[in-house]
Amino acid sequence: MKNILKSKKGLSTVITTLIILVVSVLLASVVTFYAINVTTTRVQEESIKMYKLHTWHDGSTYSETAFLLINTGGRDIVMDKITVRGQECAWTTVWYNKTTDTINADLAYVTPVSATNLSSSVTIGGVSYALTQGNTSDLILQSGDSMIVYILNPDHISVNDIGVTVGVTIFTANAQYYKEANVEASD
Repeated sequence: MKNILKSKKGLSTVITTLIILVVSVLLASVVTFYAINVTTTRVQEESIKMYKLHTWHDGSTYSETAFLLINTGGRDIVMDKITVRGQECAWTTVWYNKTTDTINADLAYVTPVSATNLSSSVTIGGVSYALTQGNTSDLILQSGDSMIVYILNPDHISVNDIGVTVGVTIFTANAQYYKEANVEASD
């Protein structure tokens, strides 16, 4: 037994320390990558894209904002409010259609029926979409779905704004989505 303890054959202290350090770093790296993988695959993010944004004014009475929303995130979203040029739009001035269709054609100006009523449908790319008037509750858009949105007479849009850039902001529980477009004259 004494001969084994006094034997000079074995690993040096430096080599032993290096092996322990390398194994510790590799083990920590594996645990870190596993934790990142678990959290990123289980967390679904909210993301919406706003396309085909237009704001029109007819030159005398009516203004209108229209856009297409696509929920590209992994979870459903709840829209708390929509603002045009920083002014909140009442849900009763919002008309929408939820669809799973792919919409490639541009949105067109819809001539209002009255100052408080928009047409009940809109034709986009040869397809007719029924529009539903918003009420007092928030709008929900499921993951992967699209929503056509028309806003009748958004506040602070006048004939003098034709050619001026205005911003539209969508507010959800977790984020704000902002996009700008020039006010156009309706045909």
